Amino acid sequence: MTYERQTINNYQQDTAQSDTVLKAENLDIYYGSFKAVEGIFLEIPKNCVTAFIGPSGCGKSTLLRCFNRLNDLINGFHIEGKVYYHNKDIYEQSVDPVEVRRRIGMVFQKPNPFPKSIYDNIAYGARINGYKGDLDELVETSLRKAALWDEVKDKLQANGLSISGGQQQRLCIARTIAINPDVVLMDEPCASLDPISTLKVEELMHELKNQYSIVIVTHNMQQATRVADMTAFFNARATETGGKRGHLVEYNRTEVIFQSPQEQATKDYVSGRFG
Repeated sequence: MTYERQTINNYQQDTAQSDTVLKAENLDIYYGSFKAVEGIFLEIPKNCVTAFIGPSGCGKSTLLRCFNRLNDLINGFHIEGKVYYHNKDIYEQSVDPVEVRRRIGMVFQKPNPFPKSIYDNIAYGARINGYKGDLDELVETSLRKAALWDEVKDKLQANGLSISGGQQQRLCIARTIAINPDVVLMDEPCASLDPISTLKVEELMHELKNQYSIVIVTHNMQQATRVADMTAFFNARATETGGKRGHLVEYNRTEVIFQSPQEQATKDYVSGRFG
């Protein structure tokens, strides 16, 4: 284990009682010279589901990916401001982004199982991280947590791509939690799923928040009201060059955002006047 990984571990242990797991502080996000998102102040509570809502192009997914440094893989990306995980600035030069992504997992919009067996999809991350425990037990536990075990326990050697789309997404969730993250980010995880599969994933979120902190991007406002404890509404301003720049309009408990928002733009969006 590297020194920095030990440092991240210590921060997690020392702040175990903190109510905040992730925090953006005066965060501006750039692609080259273009500022895509500006002025974000946001605290994500632990063991809750936090939803990011807003029209397309307002920076929801861009901000989400800042929380586990996936944007680092995009040419020209950089930030100004701070992003904290348990009070540790994850963009400090000494921090290992791979370790950040192990602690802060990601589930994408389109299910993306590895072209491997269901078993190996779950075991893969544990193996490359040097897991010394019982892999069979880890696979079963992870699939049970993802409410998938009973459906696939008799076909663990089947290709992960051979099961239904909804099952594939739950397999991806199981794969993510198998490496024991602290936070699970979900970027429109139900966008490509049918209503029954969507319901299963939503029920799963309710169960998982007892063990993980979950942040979800969704365009489905009804989904936000069903699953989220906290909701952040983002919007975009037109720039002088004709582009869009995202910003956070309002952040509060979900029932406040949808029933008594403080900002007119929020009220207009949740009532369907635009977006």
